[in-house]
Amino acid sequence: MAGSILIKDGLLVDTEWVRHEDILIEGEKIKRIAPSIDENDVPEGTSIISADGKCVLPGLIDAHTHYHLVSRGTVTADSFLEGSKLASYGGVTTVIDFADDDKKSLSSSLSKRLDEMKDMAIDYALHQGVYKWRPDILSELEEVKKMGVGTIKIFTTYKDVGYLIEDKSQLEEVFKDSSDLNLMVSVHAEDDDVIRRAGEEYSGNYGPESHPVLRPSEAEAVAIRKVGDIAKKYSMPLYIVHLSSRKGLMEVRKLRSEGVRVIVETTPHYLFLDKSYLSGENGPLYVMTPPLRSKDDSEALREALSNGEIQVVATDHCAFTRAQKLESNDVRKIYPGIPGTEEMLPLLHTFALSNGHLSLSQIVNLLSTGPAKAFGLYPRKGVLREGSDADVVIFDPDESWTLSSETVHSASGYTPYEGFNVTGKVQMTILRGRIVMGDDIYLGIKGDGKFIEATR
Repeated sequence: MAGSILIKDGLLVDTEWVRHEDILIEGEKIKRIAPSIDENDVPEGTSIISADGKCVLPGLIDAHTHYHLVSRGTVTADSFLEGSKLASYGGVTTVIDFADDDKKSLSSSLSKRLDEMKDMAIDYALHQGVYKWRPDILSELEEVKKMGVGTIKIFTTYKDVGYLIEDKSQLEEVFKDSSDLNLMVSVHAEDDDVIRRAGEEYSGNYGPESHPVLRPSEAEAVAIRKVGDIAKKYSMPLYIVHLSSRKGLMEVRKLRSEGVRVIVETTPHYLFLDKSYLSGENGPLYVMTPPLRSKDDSEALREALSNGEIQVVATDHCAFTRAQKLESNDVRKIYPGIPGTEEMLPLLHTFALSNGHLSLSQIVNLLSTGPAKAFGLYPRKGVLREGSDADVVIFDPDESWTLSSETVHSASGYTPYEGFNVTGKVQMTILRGRIVMGDDIYLGIKGDGKFIEATR
């Protein structure tokens, strides 16, 4: 049970304001925010924390994770407990993971995933995958909404593993039913036909460097246009996960000019890495889907981020061990995915310092308030407000350090940002009034995380 905490003399950073104030936490909620709270006016036994010279942020939300993902006959490196730990070191107090569609019942798929996640030490929400149309899909969607899901996820690729709803009329029905129920539709946008043709026309080797050729940016653009047209037909919003390319961005701009509300997510790896990392002996470590693209694509996404065209930065954290990743040099067999939750905040903060176009308030919006609003978790999450959950991060904006396998905590044993010099480090992470990481010591408790139901 959380007690009381008084955070003194910090610079509070919310999406809409920045000011020096104190925060009083009682139990699991933020009780009071004021310019100065007297230590004699708080409950007996209150812990006093000095945040002088530090920034105080709302707990971050990684809106796209895959912890304990069973895939291709193996399982990812970071379990729910390990994911909770590394997230806490990164100031992340809530993650949004995925329940795969077992093709039998969406509610049974969701129930299974919820049971698997019960050991989480931080809070979590879930997106529900929908990989197959069935005659009673509307009632199935109604059921998962009642269970607390606010977003479904569909794929426009992976026909070979059964993730693709091929029939356009069936896909449109899923969109329409979701719209009627006020469920968000999120899309992994890569067109399967474009990818198939690229594979048929390709005649080179299948090393990691071939990945951007086999899954070209045209596939992303074509898929965004197709699902965008469906969203337009039903006057509904659309969420695009992990935007990776300039061509995809151009389609987003076209859809917005036509009146479609498109919410865009990108990831640190598409912002700060490029396809040059796919060359050399460590190339397999950088294989994920969609693939890393050109420096021009990364630049386009960074400009879009600075211009406010991207609403959410998440990580698509899907970590395999270094040994797992290096088992093969054939991109068709390499396990796709990389770690990233822990590195998200320092990477974005360093970028903000370097380009001068992003404020810390905007970073809070991208990493906390934006995803909270998009997925129905706001204002319980994503904000420093009296009555909201006491998810609070104390962040030193001036500490310089280096990302490496020695300084981050993923069980994968590596970071794709090895050697990146960053500025800004999380000093303390508080989840619903309880410290889960402080002074570089992890204090999370198995099973202390809560499933946060979406309110849409």
